[in-house]
Parts: sequence; structure tokens; C-alpha cells
Amino acid sequence: MDQTLRRVGVIGGVRIPFCRSNTLYADKSNLEMLTGVLQGLVDKYNLAGVHIDEAIGGAVVTHSKDWNLAREAVLGTKLAPTTPGITIQQACGTSLQAASIIQAKIATGEIECGIAMGSDTTSDAPIVLKERFAHRLIEAQNAKSMGQRLSAFKGFSPAELVPQPPNVGEPRTGLSMGQHAELMAQEWKITRAEQDRLAYESHKKAAEAYRCGYMDDLIVPFAGVFRDNNLREDISLEKIATLRTSFDQSDRGTLTAANSTPLTDGAAAVLLASEEWAAKRALPVAAYLTWSQTSANNFVAGEGLLMAPTIAVSRMLERAQLKLQDFDFYEIHEAFAAQVLATLKAFEDPGYCKTYLHRATPLGAIDRAKLNVKGSSLAFGHPFAATGARIMGNLAKLLSEHGGRGLISVCTAGGMGVAAIMEGRKAEAMRAAA
Repeated sequence: MDQTLRRVGVIGGVRIPFCRSNTLYADKSNLEMLTGVLQGLVDKYNLAGVHIDEAIGGAVVTHSKDWNLAREAVLGTKLAPTTPGITIQQACGTSLQAASIIQAKIATGEIECGIAMGSDTTSDAPIVLKERFAHRLIEAQNAKSMGQRLSAFKGFSPAELVPQPPNVGEPRTGLSMGQHAELMAQEWKITRAEQDRLAYESHKKAAEAYRCGYMDDLIVPFAGVFRDNNLREDISLEKIATLRTSFDQSDRGTLTAANSTPLTDGAAAVLLASEEWAAKRALPVAAYLTWSQTSANNFVAGEGLLMAPTIAVSRMLERAQLKLQDFDFYEIHEAFAAQVLATLKAFEDPGYCKTYLHRATPLGAIDRAKLNVKGSSLAFGHPFAATGARIMGNLAKLLSEHGGRGLISVCTAGGMGVAAIMEGRKAEAMRAAA
């Protein structure tokens, strides 16, 4: 049996514009958005009627009816109906994890091509009734007589009808992601001014990416929307410095609406393939997905909810025999400015690297000029499951235009992280030859 692993090409990706929740996509579902972006990918790469071996992705905030989300999205497009749709969920790492699964299957020859995708909306969040009333409804539905149906509601209280909104807190701690990020900011002594500066730079870089036309082939219109509505071209450090803190109103608080990602609706997708499949369809390979890694930490014990990507990056670099400085682009998902800055500080901290990464020496600093060069989640927004595919599509384009090597780091709820390495055609060929 041939055990040779094949190179996995990233052909490219698209996304619909990202919009703040309860604004322009207030009446759109995950299925509608995922179908829309998937059809945009079909149109961009002439995939109408084409069989794709696997389309993998999902959403974080879902209704029970979304159990078959990926497959239903496929069936709503012009892809061949023989394309399997596989629904997964790993919080904010969902679509990057989907790409990792596809990568492994292409590399081993199990499949030739795949689509990694994700969608999320908190505008259409599921609102449920109290558990006691839900049990009554089930009991009444299963009743065999009118008497049994009526007895299901014995002792009923109108309080049972009070809707239960989605809980944004971590089940193990009861704290929201923002509250955890605030704790990280305080632990790593990250100032509000540092966070505001990172947010400011993200918006400015994203605005320039739109202005120069860089975003034109990465965005497909959806529902009459052509551009992200969170992006602020006129952002000023002076104005955002006046905002109230969001998660800690004491003098210690540093996180605000400006240096934290807003709740966002949107979807993104990326096409991966073997070189042979791409060549047959005359589709140029923009970059190669060469390494990926998933990790988790003990955030309940205080290791930092959003610090697990440091572990994933460290392990991945060891496997790839690379240093943190061996990259031309760094795509670190900006869930919060504090999270990015804490990650960068951890890479440089001898104690952290020894204790949690089991390294004798720190990973070291990166060149900040190479970080999120076209902006990131603070500017574009963050529809949870879509962010990984957004980043991959953007990095594939950067590498196709400039060459080199790029590192992706995505933090997720539950104290997990997903990381990946992508390489331009020349860099990957040189690595393979070595």
C-alpha cells in the first residue's frame, strides 16, 4: 500500500459580508447564510453540477432543526446532490477544524476535494421555554387520551412560560468569554491603551483592504449586503478611549465594545483539493495547508480560557520543525484585543513556556508588522463558526500574491485552540524538497 502523503492545496475561499447581529441579517438563518456562501464558492470556481467529496462545517448557535445543516446547505446549491454534507461544531474553531479533517483525508488519498465552511447568527438564536413546561408538552403529545393530556398540565404555573434566553457563559465557570478575557488582561497586565491600539489598527488595515480592492474577490453579496457593517473607517483612538468598559465596571476594567468583537452574523467557505483534482479542473492552487493542530487547557483551574492556541501552536511548530519567527504572515483571530496581546506575551514568557508549553526556552517575539495585515475579527466581526474559513481564504490570497508561509491561531470557547500552517507554492516546494 502506498503510504506517501499528498500535498493539500487551498484553492481559495469566499464569505458573505459580516453584519452585526440584529441588523441587516436579522431575519436570516444559519441555513440561508451557509447556502448563500456555498453557492458563492460554486460560482467563483465553476462548480455547478460538480461532485465534491465532502463539505464539512457547521454553526455554534443552532436550533434543533439545524442538525443536518451542512447537508441541507449543499442541497440548496448547484453542487451535485451526491456531495455529502457533514455537520461538526468546535465553537469558534469549527471551520478551521473542518479544513483540518479534509486536509488529512486528501493527504491520505481518501478523498480528492472538500469544502470547509461555517455559519453563525445570534440574531436567530434559539429561545426555549423552561424545562418543566417542555416535559409537559412531550407528555401531552404522547398521551393516549384527553384525560392524560389534561393531567400533563396539572400544577401548571404561568412562570413556566417565561422564555429562557441563550446562556453566553461558560458552563463550567458561569463567566462569559468577555469576563474571562478581562481576567486574562489583568493577569498579563495588558492595558486598555494597548487593546485600543490593536483594535484601531485592525479597522485601519481592514478599511485599506477594501479601499484598494483587495476584498473584491473574497466577498460575495448576500441579501442585498455588499460590505461588512462593523468596519469603521473613521475610527479614532480618542473616541474609543471614551467608551465605558463592558465586562468589569471597576477601575480595573479594560475591555470595551471597541476592543472586543461584536456578536456577528455571517458565513464563510474555502475549497481544498489534491493537486491532481485541481489540475483537472484548471484551478490554480493558491497555497498549501501543510500542518494543523488542536489543543485544550485547564481553563477552569485558571489557565486562561483563550490561551489554548499557544499550546496548539507550540506543538505544531515542533512537528513542523519550525520556529515561531519562520513566518511571513500571522493570522491570530482577534476575539478580543486582550486575547491577542496575551498570546503574544505568553510566547515570550519563560515561565509560561516552561510550565504550559514544556519548552526550555520561550517561543519568542514575532514581527508585529506581519500580524493580521489585512485586519481581522475586531474590524470584520466574528460569526463564530465562520471565522476559520474567513482567515484561510484571506491567507490563501496573501500567499498566492506574496509567497512565503503563514500561521493561523484561533481560540475557542471551552478552553480550546486550533492552529494551522499554510505555505505558498514556492515555500512549500522548498520544504518538501528538504
